[in-house]
Amino acid sequence: MSFLRRVFRLKTILVVCTLIGATSLVLSYLSSFIHPETSSVLPFFGLTYYYIFIVNVIILLVWAVMKSRWSLFVLLIIIIGGKLHFRYFAFGSDDKNEGITELKITSYNVRLFDVYNSNLEEGDSNRKKMFEYISAQNSDIYCFQEFFNRGKHSSYSIRDSLINLTQAVDIHEHYVEQISSLKTFGIAMYSKYPIIEKGFVSFLPLENSPPSFNYCIYADIVKDADTFRVYNVHLQSISLKKTDYTLFEEGVESNEENSNGYFKLANKIRKAYPVRAEQARLLAEHMNTSEYPVVICGDFNDTPLSYTYNIFGSQMTDAFRNTSFGTGVTYAGKMPAGRIDYIFHSTDIGSKNFYIQEEAYSDHFAINCTVFKK
Repeated sequence: MSFLRRVFRLKTILVVCTLIGATSLVLSYLSSFIHPETSSVLPFFGLTYYYIFIVNVIILLVWAVMKSRWSLFVLLIIIIGGKLHFRYFAFGSDDKNEGITELKITSYNVRLFDVYNSNLEEGDSNRKKMFEYISAQNSDIYCFQEFFNRGKHSSYSIRDSLINLTQAVDIHEHYVEQISSLKTFGIAMYSKYPIIEKGFVSFLPLENSPPSFNYCIYADIVKDADTFRVYNVHLQSISLKKTDYTLFEEGVESNEENSNGYFKLANKIRKAYPVRAEQARLLAEHMNTSEYPVVICGDFNDTPLSYTYNIFGSQMTDAFRNTSFGTGVTYAGKMPAGRIDYIFHSTDIGSKNFYIQEEAYSDHFAINCTVFKK
């Protein structure tokens, strides 16, 4: 009798886990379509979709081994997600056709080129490796987020060094905050081809939200007889501090102080979602006024199952999904964020040769792709 009770208890626990897992998976689907201001909880399900999905797959296999009808229920919940799953799991392949006009683009959040690393030797080494990587790509356009430059009167200028490395004939930059008369940081675009028009998309802060130091710039770039509009965007950051990162270090004990830290971190993440959604809306509106094919790249600070991603993914082509295979991790920091850097393009142009930097010198991996006019 005790054996039967244990079996019944295990099945009951498994049923409860199944219902929780299935509900969580459905909520992660909804996070792509419901504005974060409507529900502040849903975005967290989208953020953790990958892990929720894996748990549901494991539950499905357990029920299948047990030859239970519950396996059909879990399978149905997974199927309901439809194409949403392919936002995370890409099965694309390069378009082998040669484009009429091709542009190779590199997008890279360089984390201020590691100039504030407390270990000066490590910071210098990382900056040197970033420069070497940038030079090796031989791209036509480079889009940098969290860009840092020192003025002409300081010991060196990153801006001038990059002009030489990238062989840029035109640049477009917007510095978010003036640190001092010599130091600036912001966002920048370097092009080997002429820019005939440039500007920025203003991200006005939401009511009761702190000022945003995230911006978007754009440039109309001419190569041969074709013109492309390229946006370089850095959407709302979570503004993590050193104390936040320590929560993800190995061996962190569960105590009241850390519990309070997790709560504060979750609150930071919650506040950033509606700000990003508004910034994405403003960018999408601006994009729709372009008379040229559009490419949008940068650090979106959001996962593929998010409201922000859906704004672009529903009307543009995700170059990674279009050309690559796998999940594509672009965040190299301690948080398990996954793919948060993207290159989107208009559906009337193609893409190929998407690849992600293999070794991290920043807290993001650089992403690279060639777009072309069909």
